[in-house]
Amino acid sequence: MSSLFAHTQLADIHQDVVRNIVSLRESQDLFDDLTDDPAEWLLAQKVEDEVKPPLYASRTPLIDRPFEDAQWFNAIAWPFKHWQASRFSDGSFGVWYGSESVETTVYESAYHWYRGLLSDAGFEQMAVTAERKVYWVACNAALLDFRQAAETQPDLLHPSDYTFCQAVGSRIHREGHPGLLTPSVRRPAGENLAIFNPAVLSNPRHNCQLTYRLESGQIVVEKQPGATWLTFNAAGL
Repeated sequence: MSSLFAHTQLADIHQDVVRNIVSLRESQDLFDDLTDDPAEWLLAQKVEDEVKPPLYASRTPLIDRPFEDAQWFNAIAWPFKHWQASRFSDGSFGVWYGSESVETTVYESAYHWYRGLLSDAGFEQMAVTAERKVYWVACNAALLDFRQAAETQPDLLHPSDYTFCQAVGSRIHREGHPGLLTPSVRRPAGENLAIFNPAVLSNPRHNCQLTYRLESGQIVVEKQPGATWLTFNAAGL
């Protein structure tokens, strides 16, 4: 691992990058289990607003009511609040992942959806649908640039064994570097960013909504409902 860091340069990044997360195309009203009448939903929201502190006055949060700026929490803060093991983390700290394009995020997220959630649950042979929300997020940071190093450090791009990458991530986290730039494993033409410090991320904006459908071994991706945007073989991920 020392040889990796000895030959690594910095990439001065000041650009929008793409974040792809689980979501719904249409928000579900918190009171729709009490009544089917939308007018009564509004009445319930009004009553709730009158009895809760002013800080929590938003009627349309994307995640949880305690977070008034839910878009920022959704697009940036979530992985730093909910740690989990990933390519560059052993689960003892949070890492935020983004890509240079929407298409790269599709291949990356579809891999984890299919190989992780669906395969683990035994659903990979079934017709399954998932909804995703995509954000633009501004990144301003000097990142460790592993794009060239990946040519001589193949474990950086190992498709399933994260041992080496997690050791790299642990050092980056321990030493306080903001993040890294690396080729995408799931889409070779793409690039991914792994961010360890949320302070270098800002200005989240909605990009698009996506639907993933697993049908007969193919993953079909829609930007507009009913209109195919991408199709690829799930087994090839």
